[in-house]
Amino acid sequence: MASECVVSGNNSEFELRRKLKYFFMSPCEKYRTRGRKPWKLTLQLIKIAIITAQFAWFGLSNEMTVIFREENLTSFKHLFLKNYQERKGIYAVYTKQEVHEHINYIIMRYLTLQSVTVGNHAFQRVNGTDTPLTLCQRFYTPKKISPENETFSISPNVQTECVYIYSTKPFNITDFVLDFKRLLSLDVHMKIKAINLQTVRHDELPDCYNFSVTVVFDNSAHSGRIKVSLHSRAHVSVCAHANVSGSNAVSHFLLMVLFDSLVIVVCLLSLALCTRSVSAGMRLVTEYAEFVSVKRGKSLSSAEKMEIINGWNILIIISDTLTVTASLLKICILSKELSNYTVCSILLGTATLLAWIGVLRYLGFFQKYNILILTMRAALPSALRFSLCAVMIYISYCFCGWIVLGPHHENFRSFHTAAYCLLSMINGDEIYSTFTKLRERSTLVWIFSRFYIYSFVSIFTYMVLSLFIAIITDTYELIKKQQQDGEVFSDLQKFIAEYRDAPAPGTDTDAHAK
Repeated sequence: MASECVVSGNNSEFELRRKLKYFFMSPCEKYRTRGRKPWKLTLQLIKIAIITAQFAWFGLSNEMTVIFREENLTSFKHLFLKNYQERKGIYAVYTKQEVHEHINYIIMRYLTLQSVTVGNHAFQRVNGTDTPLTLCQRFYTPKKISPENETFSISPNVQTECVYIYSTKPFNITDFVLDFKRLLSLDVHMKIKAINLQTVRHDELPDCYNFSVTVVFDNSAHSGRIKVSLHSRAHVSVCAHANVSGSNAVSHFLLMVLFDSLVIVVCLLSLALCTRSVSAGMRLVTEYAEFVSVKRGKSLSSAEKMEIINGWNILIIISDTLTVTASLLKICILSKELSNYTVCSILLGTATLLAWIGVLRYLGFFQKYNILILTMRAALPSALRFSLCAVMIYISYCFCGWIVLGPHHENFRSFHTAAYCLLSMINGDEIYSTFTKLRERSTLVWIFSRFYIYSFVSIFTYMVLSLFIAIITDTYELIKKQQQDGEVFSDLQKFIAEYRDAPAPGTDTDAHAK
């Protein structure tokens, strides 16, 4: 009776090894062992091809949309900002006369828009009436401000006053009173419509755009300089009457919807197969954990559990979910139900990125490629711990540069610009310009800036990067030596290595989903 229990235990252990051995086989090994065709690998390759084509077509369509918005923004700046030129720096006015002249210029350009613009711009109409231009000023509650006497009495409460200017009613800018001592900002709001006709050449129906254009006169600093900026927000809508003669727009629309539907079907199949593999891995984790607990008296670590479950399948599941969601959004955009290209492009781009990264899983079945993946996985914990320490030093330099150098250098004017500047200095891009822009500052700031920049470049360029490369190099050499010596990396692999014979053909197993 005891011998039967021993035999039963040995058979159970042998069966578990066999399942794990088969689970970790490559598609080619499974084909040679059981004649099982690599359908999942074939599906992944097809999926990568079609979602890449989908991403490329959507990218071209999104590019036309973005270019149209950006060029309209540039057009609005030239139309409504007096003497505007394409240049870097701040566009500003400095006298009361200039402010009134600029406001009057904007009003006159808006009222004569259709006779001035070379584009297909027009007023937005509501119930047959043109949308008015809105002029709003924000100012402090009326109090007394006397700089000559160094006295003031002011309330932090802010009031807003707006006037509406119609194309059919005369308006005199002198009737609009501005108290510059209390003025915080002056906003000019306009509603403009346009049609993106460039999509006709690509067999797509044009989109109608509603632009909300705002010109802001910012006087919040009360420094004698009023900064002027123009912003534009676009809302895409379906044109009321669209007729494109001699175009294949309808057939192109149906073809794109059919292709997106194919992508959804393929991704759902991939999602089902990967979910099945994860489920099979979880069952094996349960069996192996029970075996280790009974035979060896210990529990599995999280790393050993994830080694069986296989994080690559989880990566593909995330990619497939994002692709299906993005494809549905893309169909809605094609049918003009939605107009949010940004969300769709982020989802589709991330899905394509993860799908291509998932190819590394299949390259890992070849030993020459597998060493790279093993090195990245083995070095990741040490690299993350080291990066955490480096980030602490980096953030401390960002705060220091922002507080000390911010008032004297535009690249350190805020925390995020200081972070961008320091990251560029690590790559060697901003070192010279950062030095030269601080030459004319006070002696104390100049001395501090030399110490600040020299120490940062020395620490990050010569020390941090070298140590980070050393971590990767040492891990690579260790993995390479272990592979050459035939060493086994984990207890799970040692357990599987004891199974020397191939699984017998025709034996059913829960691990077939791999």
